[in-house]
Amino acid sequence: MEISELPMGFGMALAQHPDAMARFTAMSETEQQAILQQAHSVQSKREMQTLVANLSVS
Repeated sequence: MEISELPMGFGMALAQHPDAMARFTAMSETEQQAILQQAHSVQSKREMQTLVANLSVS
């Protein structure tokens, strides 16, 4: 999956967290799709930041 295909807020949050970006890109496509489903349900910037921060500790 290309970064340009990600929802804007999710892509921007990943760009600010290199560890999370590395973790996300290392995931299988199925795992990435599950995370993207979560990203689409996010209602605020804070929720998006939390979602991305959790990727870097997973």
